Amino acid sequence: MLVLYTDTDTDITPKLAAEYGYKHLISMPYSVDGQTVYPYEDSDEFDFHAFYDMLRAGALPTTSAISELKYEEYFEPEFAAGNDILYVHFSRAMTATFDAMDKAVERLKSKYPGRKFYEVDTMGITICSFNLCLEIGDLYKAGKTAEEIVAWANEEVLHFGTYFIADDLKFFRRSGRVSGLKATMGTLLGVRPLIYMSPEGKMVSLDSVRGRRKAIEKLADLITERGEKVEEHRVVIGNTDAPELVAEMREVLKERFGDQLNLVEVVTNPTAGSHCGPNGLGLCFRVSSR
Repeated sequence: MLVLYTDTDTDITPKLAAEYGYKHLISMPYSVDGQTVYPYEDSDEFDFHAFYDMLRAGALPTTSAISELKYEEYFEPEFAAGNDILYVHFSRAMTATFDAMDKAVERLKSKYPGRKFYEVDTMGITICSFNLCLEIGDLYKAGKTAEEIVAWANEEVLHFGTYFIADDLKFFRRSGRVSGLKATMGTLLGVRPLIYMSPEGKMVSLDSVRGRRKAIEKLADLITERGEKVEEHRVVIGNTDAPELVAEMREVLKERFGDQLNLVEVVTNPTAGSHCGPNGLGLCFRVSSR
């Protein structure tokens, strides 16, 4: 039997994970004031608004990799039960956590010879990974094999583009996760960076936009400029606790594209949100290439 895994950095909730065939949701932690939190380990719910209000109040969470032992605890029960694993995860290029995972998997494969471990690197995080997770969930529920799913991903991952606008640059500057970000950009000037997921699976500064409405219009422009077969796939609107921006984004997309787009809305997970900060907005849709 093939068992699907994903992680919380893909924005998948326990409810959605179950709906799309994911049996396990690996929790990626964040820490605030010396306390480490593993989302969804103790509850199927997460209070996103409280988390982002904490950031608005001045908290600056840090994120960290999980240990080899933690990965073994996630994977071993399925190998011991005679199942194979397919793990759909966020970008390897953004973290060292997968080095620990690789070591854990190698030990487990030695302990359970014959068991197979497959992975799909979404080359992204948050809404990019979310969109691909749902696509792969559709394939899994349709009865596709692990090999067929991996082959599909090898062709399609770089056809899902992700673009987002940040509101407060102090989070990105502190984390250093975005290349090409100009330190002179600042919210006091109303300048917002336009960031995208590169073909290498990294966050890269693409442009800058002045003003909230222009930022929303720019995101909508990108669908026309870069989209391909957009109507055949989901268009995911992501946000870091900014429902009013989501409403404006939805309105602009409806005005331009009518009901052609399959719009899905999601709140950005807390580990990614620790680097993005509150009041951000993004889109993920199918593109000709990243």
